[in-house]
Amino acid sequence: QFRNFEPRLPNLTPEESASLQGAFRTAADYAERPAGFLTLLGESGCGKTHLAAALAARALSDGHSVAFVFVPDLLDELRSGNRPGGGEEGGGLLAAIRSAELVVLDDLATHYATPWAQEKLFQIVNYRNLTGGPTVVTMDQPLDSLGQPRIAGRLSDPHHGAIVLINAPHYTLGHQPRPAEQPRTPSRQRRQR
Repeated sequence: QFRNFEPRLPNLTPEESASLQGAFRTAADYAERPAGFLTLLGESGCGKTHLAAALAARALSDGHSVAFVFVPDLLDELRSGNRPGGGEEGGGLLAAIRSAELVVLDDLATHYATPWAQEKLFQIVNYRNLTGGPTVVTMDQPLDSLGQPRIAGRLSDPHHGAIVLINAPHYTLGHQPRPAEQPRTPSRQRRQR
């Protein structure tokens, strides 16, 4: 939830703090008027999933249907549906994602970049784009690392969403004091014999 997110951690640089606070404000604004894509980029542990979960919780409390999916698990589900005897593809997961008022795709990343996985993810992203369904994406890699320009193009279209880069370290590091810099001492020159 938004109230549990700390956008002002004590041991961040001014740039890191501004980045985290900006991401928090953008997510809070999106919660008020969810539309199009909101893509949260940043290192692991910087708060992307927390903000995405806060958005999902807010949508649920407002009475909207939400599909929050961890992308590796989503792909495993979809693969199991493709096996003989696997039943409906992904157990109806694609239908649930299509029908949800808000979708969160948590941890969209390059290591899913098989052609099959790319096509499945493109189908989801493209459907959400065409229907205008609010969709939140978290990634720990830049968009161009997806290896799928069609997905990157949908997410980066300024008419259909926003990309927020969180330039902050892992959350726990924001609470720890930074190591003090050691004073530099001149190196001793070796005496020549």
